Amino acid sequence: MQNATRALFNAYVSQIALLNGIDTDTVGKMFTVAPAVEQKLEEVIKHSSEFLQLINMVPVIQQEGDKVGIGVTRTMAGRTNTAAGNRRTPTDPTDTSDRGRYSCKQTNFDHALKYAKIDAWRHKPEFQVLLRDAIAKQQGRDRIMIGWHGTSAAAQTDRVANPLLQDVNFGWLYKIRTHAAERVLSDGDLTVDPAKAIYVDASGEVGVDVDYKSLDALVMDAVELIDEWNRDDTELVVIVGRDLVHDKYFNIVNTAGDKATEVEAADRIIRSEKQIGGLPAVRVPFFPAGKLLITRLDNLSIYWQEGTRRRAVREEPALDQIENYESVNEAYVVEDYGLCSLVENIVMGKKPD
Repeated sequence: MQNATRALFNAYVSQIALLNGIDTDTVGKMFTVAPAVEQKLEEVIKHSSEFLQLINMVPVIQQEGDKVGIGVTRTMAGRTNTAAGNRRTPTDPTDTSDRGRYSCKQTNFDHALKYAKIDAWRHKPEFQVLLRDAIAKQQGRDRIMIGWHGTSAAAQTDRVANPLLQDVNFGWLYKIRTHAAERVLSDGDLTVDPAKAIYVDASGEVGVDVDYKSLDALVMDAVELIDEWNRDDTELVVIVGRDLVHDKYFNIVNTAGDKATEVEAADRIIRSEKQIGGLPAVRVPFFPAGKLLITRLDNLSIYWQEGTRRRAVREEPALDQIENYESVNEAYVVEDYGLCSLVENIVMGKKPD
């Protein structure tokens, strides 16, 4: 590390100590991040991604508890014939198949920066902001990836075996499959013959058909899996896997053959110019290929437990790097399963030329 960089890094450590109300020696040990700093960092993470700004980022006090962003999940109006001896029995209109609960798991966001990299930043007046934002941006990206791909919370994660962070936490799609299997349209009439690697239909005939000829027809069927009182919600969107928007095109309507509609990029979210199955269509970061999710974006949440963000920043000369150890307890929450429909393992018709 160059002397000019050393002075900037020392100032960075001093600023961390000042903001968290600790001495500079404590910065190199594990400490609890001050509430104001914790809140600020969460805001930086949220605003590092357009997608994170459209879902809920919710601070919670308890590690486990009742969902806090949940709305009413069923209708309530009705009558009871008490004259016939029937008892009026109120039930919880916010209940869900996961009992309306969440459970935060510790997630580590440890990382290191080589001396050469921070030396290259030394001339920039926003040196401290660059260090902070490099951390926050990747934390946001990792959270989105876990939300779509997470299927377990392993005691010892394996980045090589799970490059999409599948073993870090239980994500949104996993929870829909687990707690709302009736909301999942998984596999049509066609299946893959593993011996031949080709599609066969239910009768065993090879390559005679597809499950759906267009995304419109598929989405129209999938919407029926959403609770009836939610199907006309004007904030519903279709989140589309990247392979379904290959070359920035969608197939449209069953009878339209190879007609297509273009999509345009909007920062980190790609939005279609036309609707699919009557709903706005978007493509979001890290969403798995070959899948569709119909929901409202504010039906997806990330809860983070207040007071659980721990941090230590120290120098490791033996590896020529600065190391940052950081962790926080968090959970991935689907607020209302009746407001979503997941589609996967469907054989589609050919894409437009």
